[in-house]
Amino acid sequence: MLFYFVALLVTLVDQGTKIAVRMYMEVGDVMRLGNSGMQLQHYENSGMAGSMFQGNARLFGVIAVLFIAGMLYYRSKGEIRGFWMQAGAGFMVGGALGNAIDRFIYARVTDFLVFPSGRGILNLADVAINIGVVMIIIGMLIRAYQSYRAKRLRNALPKAERS
Repeated sequence: MLFYFVALLVTLVDQGTKIAVRMYMEVGDVMRLGNSGMQLQHYENSGMAGSMFQGNARLFGVIAVLFIAGMLYYRSKGEIRGFWMQAGAGFMVGGALGNAIDRFIYARVTDFLVFPSGRGILNLADVAINIGVVMIIIGMLIRAYQSYRAKRLRNALPKAERS
């Protein structure tokens, strides 16, 4: 249930922010957010990250749908379990779906977040995908630690108690 809740919430928030940007900002408009160095800039990207492969939005939309199908498949097989993995997968699927919607409807993705580092323009779907990756890595590390700990405890028991 967590997986679907997170995926739906990410998709709705992403689409809502993109609708607001398209309604209230012209392409190229910039709005500074205080003294943080963060800014909003309306940009339309028909390619992928870093504006590579412009004009291929629908192809990347198909790739996003295949990614989502793969995540659903692995989830149905029980490969994605536990809080961190479920939530992380939900963030990734919600982000992929949010960008796929843009790619199929508008043939481009609305980007608007410019971080102080100046490394590209993102949207909330992109941020969610990154959060999801970090959460899945945390989940994998926790699972590996738990497995290691269980193995150590098993090996510490006398042979008669191991079976």
